[in-house]
Amino acid sequence: MTRENSFNLIDEPWLPVVDVGLVSLRQIFSEPTYRALGGNPLQKIAITKLLLAIAQSAATPANDDEWAIMGEKGMASKCLAYLEKWHDRFWLYGERPFLQMPAIALAVVQPLGAVLPEVATGNTTVLTQIHIEKYLSNADKALLLLVLMGFGMGGKKTDNSVVLSPGYLGKVNEKGKQATSKPGPSLGFSGFLHSFLLGGELMETLWLNLLTAEQIAEMRVFTVGLGQAPWEQMPTGEACPEAINLQYSLMGRLLPLSRFCLLTTSGLHYSEGIAHAGYKEGMADPSVAVDYTGKVAKVLWIDPEKRPWRFLTAVLSFLGSNSASYYNCLQIRGGLKRAREHARALGVWSGGLRVSSNAGEQFVSGSDDFVESVVMLPKAYLGEIWFNRLQQEMVELDQLAKIVYSSTLNYFKTQGMDGKPQAALASNLFWQLSERQFQKLVDGCDEPTQVKVLRLRFADFVRQSYRRQCPNDTARQLEAWAKNQPNLGRYLIDSTQPQEAKA
Repeated sequence: MTRENSFNLIDEPWLPVVDVGLVSLRQIFSEPTYRALGGNPLQKIAITKLLLAIAQSAATPANDDEWAIMGEKGMASKCLAYLEKWHDRFWLYGERPFLQMPAIALAVVQPLGAVLPEVATGNTTVLTQIHIEKYLSNADKALLLLVLMGFGMGGKKTDNSVVLSPGYLGKVNEKGKQATSKPGPSLGFSGFLHSFLLGGELMETLWLNLLTAEQIAEMRVFTVGLGQAPWEQMPTGEACPEAINLQYSLMGRLLPLSRFCLLTTSGLHYSEGIAHAGYKEGMADPSVAVDYTGKVAKVLWIDPEKRPWRFLTAVLSFLGSNSASYYNCLQIRGGLKRAREHARALGVWSGGLRVSSNAGEQFVSGSDDFVESVVMLPKAYLGEIWFNRLQQEMVELDQLAKIVYSSTLNYFKTQGMDGKPQAALASNLFWQLSERQFQKLVDGCDEPTQVKVLRLRFADFVRQSYRRQCPNDTARQLEAWAKNQPNLGRYLIDSTQPQEAKA
């Protein structure tokens, strides 16, 4: 019995776009005025990777010169022609369902809420309506399926008793029993921080992040090179030739297929898919920043209490010559120089989801959350000098956060109390207030006068944060308050000539 083709992703609206709503893949590449993607950070990352996979398949330029000549309009035109050519491979349901494995139908069906990180299932406590499983439309299911390809959470929700590649042992543990699934390669143990270049409109953003054949070869990470989009030739199992090619190609990091899925009327058949190497083995998504300079590889993780804009200097560390660490984000490094010359607007979007783990099971709990930040970059003086100055100002902001923490802690210690919770709140408030001025710091850190003004504001944020947590109503409180006020003398004195003082 054949399955009828329905809900084609090229024609049907399913992709969230800011100020517009849901649009189709054809609309994405046809409408140059779309500003940015909507949805939560994981959805934005997954959609961006899909659109880049289409663009790389349709319009990978040989080098930067070819990239510049093609432009965003040329890229969009090639993508539309490509989508028409492969139209029959983008049906959500049918004989060849998009990014799905009909052979995995032997796996147990999971309810869709079980694979949504924000939905409470099993014995998890339901706190708000957000945690309740809801009806999902075909558009919702298509987006969920796309997210699961790289961001499936590790644990026992996958049915790993079903193995499609004969002799494949990746789904059993050392005891020969069914193994728990590893986290998706785009998620990692606690949630990778992903970063992309940002243009003025969505199409410019995709063009800025498009890698050339020359760049892919120079990275020496993807031994297969660009690779083939999975809808052109889906793998037949976990270790078939197509699966192996995805493991070592750029396409395999854009669309990892780390989960084998098949949508049904009641949920989805769900099993672990292709196993990809991690950053410690030298493989990571191009949008993830990894530092390989030390004995042990380090990566930037999501931290809801440390918003992504605070990692900007780490993501851009390849610009500086005096960086203590060298985080290499291939997606940013590959396009920043040429973007400075050709982009109408240039920024960095960073975001992701923080997750927790316990005994191999991943979940969202406590302070875990989605986070994202956008920082626009000054094209006029983007380079090593600008970066070193911004990096120094970030070091100073970190020091201010420590000062307000220490001052608040000592205020309570003076009165014989434990002030750690209040000190943490004061430090967090300082960072929240500072976020409002960070874009001005990025724009103006090349101008001593502007930096001087901003340092006065940041110093005032320290005082505000201290006063908020340290009352001075009684005589005892007033004495402790006056004794432990933040000392900002050095920071404010240096603000007279911040660049020269830190040269």
